[in-house]
Amino acid sequence: MNPDPTPMPAVARPVPVLPLEYSNAAPAPASSRDATSAMLAGFLGWTLDAFDFFLVVMTLPHIAKDFGTDNSAIAASLMITLAFRPVGAFIFGLLADRYGRRLPMIIDLVFYSMVEVATGFAPNLAVFLVLRALFGIGMGGEWGVGASLAMEKVPPRWRGVLSGLLQEGYAAGFLLAAIAYGLVYPRIHSWRPLFWLGGLPALVALFIRFGVKESTVWEKSKAESWANLGRGIVSNWKLWLYLVALMTMMNFSSHGTQDLFPTFLQETHHQSPQTKSLVTAVSMCGAIAGGVVFGLASDKFGRRWTMVAALVGALLVIPLWAFSSTLAMITIGAVLMQFMVQGAWGVVPAHITELSPDNVRGFLPGFAYQCGALIAGTAPYIQEHVAHRIGYPKAMAGMGVLIFTIAAVVTAVGWERKGLRFGEG
Repeated sequence: MNPDPTPMPAVARPVPVLPLEYSNAAPAPASSRDATSAMLAGFLGWTLDAFDFFLVVMTLPHIAKDFGTDNSAIAASLMITLAFRPVGAFIFGLLADRYGRRLPMIIDLVFYSMVEVATGFAPNLAVFLVLRALFGIGMGGEWGVGASLAMEKVPPRWRGVLSGLLQEGYAAGFLLAAIAYGLVYPRIHSWRPLFWLGGLPALVALFIRFGVKESTVWEKSKAESWANLGRGIVSNWKLWLYLVALMTMMNFSSHGTQDLFPTFLQETHHQSPQTKSLVTAVSMCGAIAGGVVFGLASDKFGRRWTMVAALVGALLVIPLWAFSSTLAMITIGAVLMQFMVQGAWGVVPAHITELSPDNVRGFLPGFAYQCGALIAGTAPYIQEHVAHRIGYPKAMAGMGVLIFTIAAVVTAVGWERKGLRFGEG
């Protein structure tokens, strides 16, 4: 069922939602260097965001032991981080549509870098949970601003494959977290120094400050007042509801297959920290490949059906992913699962920024994304509790079947605007 009973226009042009003061001329296309810089900034920002988030995933049992609690309490910290991401998306998304993409992104990167370093000094569980909530605000702010900045600058004909590359900064961050865990933890047997590496995103802020230009699409379509911006957001409420439904299921697919997978390897298969790190890292290589491959396919076959194909593929991989008994088959299952899941995700930045009007593109996709993350943040907590009753394999497999089926349906009943030229409304 389409959440908007009115058919979307067939022409590949955005329909203005309020009479902002546009000029009739399309914005000048970004230079190749400028587009590359914006892509690099978005990729690195999302990579380091994910790196910080997945350090908790990799070290979850060790943090629980250090604070004298069980795994479910630390799994709840993942849910808390996801719960506060909409706050960051709301704040930084509004700033991005009102004042431009660059400055809010710089402020956001510096903010979550400081919080992540502080996490390594958390003296108890209560402080740790507060810091993870603050980190959620920073994490929630980065994606929408970075994606809008990058997607508004890259050529429309390459938007799908570059979307896949941008989104797989998330997988790259997980890969770096796995590598850092495998190299550092076995030598020092402490999770804290890993979080001190979280100051690295501040360097990306410097790069954006001096190496990335403001979006010309934003300069052409920006709201002249907060009132105009508010009306633009409210007038797109039906689109926002659909995007929230879509991003809820996409976040369930991601967090339902990633967040507790390292714990699954340790608790069910009794793998060492080094092996857990290696399997996770290899699976993220599959994720990166999937994002690029399916992103490229979406430029030819369309956004929705490429995502549906990837989600159906993930559904078929579940038995191998959840019930394999040998390390080799577990690894193959993990690679194929992340190839499919992150393949579907690779299409997302292009797909939902194309669906969003120019004047609210900094706010609408990111806020919808993070509202979906808020709902899907229950995934690791639910899985952890169900796993205590029926075991990790059945808990993960059962959730996977439900998630991928619903996600494919929600994706299929929507619409798309593949190849839309931004700023020509």
